Amino acid sequence: MKISTEHRSDKLTKPDLSPTRIRSQNSIFALWQQRSTIIAVLSVIAIIVHMSLRFGFQAKSDDYQIPLLATLILGGLPLLYDLIRKLVQKEFGSDLLGGISIITSILLGEYLAGSIIVLMLAGGEALEKYALRSASSVLAALARRMPSIAHRKRESEITDVALQDVDVGDTLVVYPHEICPVDGVVIDGHGVMDESYLTGEPFQITKTSGSNVISGAINGESALTIRTTKRVADSRYAKIMEVMRESEDKKPQLRRLGDRLGAMYTPLALTVASVAWAVTGDPVRFLAVLVIATPCPLLIAIPIAIIGSISLCARRAIIVKSPVVLEQIAECRTAIFDKTGTLTYGEPKLTEQLIAPQFEREEVLTLVASLEGYSKHPLARAILAAAKEEGIVVPECTEVSEPPGKGLQGTVSGRQVQITSRKQLGTQQIEGGEQLPPVAGGLECLVVIDGKYAAAYRFRDAPRAESSSFVSHLGPKHDFSRVMIVSGDRESEVRYLAKLVGITEIFAQQSPEEKLSIVRKETLAAKTLYVGDGINDAPYMMAATVGMAIGRNSEVTAEAAGVVIMDNSLEKVDEFMHISRRMRMIAIQSAVGGMTLSAIGMIFASTGHLSPVNGAILQEVIDILSVLNALRAAFPPRVIHDLWPNGAPISAS
Repeated sequence: MKISTEHRSDKLTKPDLSPTRIRSQNSIFALWQQRSTIIAVLSVIAIIVHMSLRFGFQAKSDDYQIPLLATLILGGLPLLYDLIRKLVQKEFGSDLLGGISIITSILLGEYLAGSIIVLMLAGGEALEKYALRSASSVLAALARRMPSIAHRKRESEITDVALQDVDVGDTLVVYPHEICPVDGVVIDGHGVMDESYLTGEPFQITKTSGSNVISGAINGESALTIRTTKRVADSRYAKIMEVMRESEDKKPQLRRLGDRLGAMYTPLALTVASVAWAVTGDPVRFLAVLVIATPCPLLIAIPIAIIGSISLCARRAIIVKSPVVLEQIAECRTAIFDKTGTLTYGEPKLTEQLIAPQFEREEVLTLVASLEGYSKHPLARAILAAAKEEGIVVPECTEVSEPPGKGLQGTVSGRQVQITSRKQLGTQQIEGGEQLPPVAGGLECLVVIDGKYAAAYRFRDAPRAESSSFVSHLGPKHDFSRVMIVSGDRESEVRYLAKLVGITEIFAQQSPEEKLSIVRKETLAAKTLYVGDGINDAPYMMAATVGMAIGRNSEVTAEAAGVVIMDNSLEKVDEFMHISRRMRMIAIQSAVGGMTLSAIGMIFASTGHLSPVNGAILQEVIDILSVLNALRAAFPPRVIHDLWPNGAPISAS
């Protein structure tokens, strides 16, 4: 066969989501994110140089002020720009006092006090931005995963073409282990595809002539020839990217804890400073009050408590990608779960063995397990696991084959064994076919032994051992008022799981757009927690107040989630809730305690007992006390999670 490459000049009118373009955007974003760190470092250097010139080298006043002026110009102006922009947008945050203090210090020639304030503001902002992720990185992960070319087949020639050049009706070849580039139908070949990241279904799906395939699915070990049924822009994977872009654009803005406290504290400080200036006529007192009032416990202690909690989470195999989730999780009142891989293990389990009257249960399982030992299908693993649990010794199997349309066949202990589907069995004439049980939910395989119907095996995605107790404890322990499952899976499967784990509110067979709409609607009504594990969950994690990924099965999911639970366990979800609750308590203690001490200092400054520089130094002492208290968040609390089902507390180990 001849392989060549074609190019066409026409382009899709879609946004540029190429990896190169997105990497360029991310590089600019990363540099901007590091700006506050650079300013903080430069401020420290400038203050050290200033002190050295002033007290070590006895330099002239004009000389030792130069580093401070550089700090105020290079560091203070960007911070002031941000503050002015926030004021225009009517965002009155906790750093407003710091901005007013910088301007006042410049006007009064108190450059050291102003530089210290720049350091405090930039340092707090740098800590706050630690571990924040860019929503565009989710699109980058999606773009990296999608192939850029497709293998188009025309007669005997296979040509590599750009993905956007694929048309409806084209014949494509999907090689082993490749990602399917577009939706289509199989016209030649026999194999399996892993669609779990896209559909939520936990199983590898058998593909043969006439089977539908979806873009983004991972092909198995056999090449498949498909005919495209949709354009690339209309395929499943492209739709997920569209939903992702939409959820990114409309992600709600969250008001931070420090800003809420600052909204109450800032008017008080401005009032005290203004009264002191008005009564005494001394503008230096106005600056002194503002310097001691600069809310560094809000700007530094709260981020320190967050960073400490992030560190503790990391030691507990919980990766916090967006610090805001630590503040928000305690306020979430609606928990939304994906089904597969979240409340379940994401793998099938043999749940029913319906044996025909003339066969014995153990005999059938022995023969089937022997044959399934030669299969890599997830259902085969479930059967082998069931045989192992029952202590069955599996004999050797010979003459194993898998003819198209007939399933898996082989000879075990001189007996002919066939494992097939209901559809495939309908095309064959076998004895006892009238004994087939009615169609039910879940997956199924049928067993034929020596040409006679022998059994029907049914499989379900097994719920996690802790799912039921975890769901039942969300209300009493964490104040969740509603718990629901939102899934693209079949309704029978979702209802089966919901009944097992104790959830009464379900949304099944939902398209990506419908799921996103549900999550948005619930988030408008109350703060939401969304827990999932697949690529299909990424948009909903971004739309919810807090998005959480169970297991790092997908780069896209990990990028979209605010929290990634590395261990495949709901127990870690509970640990995160406990760590978050304690972090919030410590952060409030540190902030309110620091502001109380600052308020006392404001009284002394307003009466002339504190100069601006002394006020800045005293503020640093208050900061140290607040930070020391905030550092407690880095150590495990006495109760790290709840033991289910009896609810007895478990101490951190």
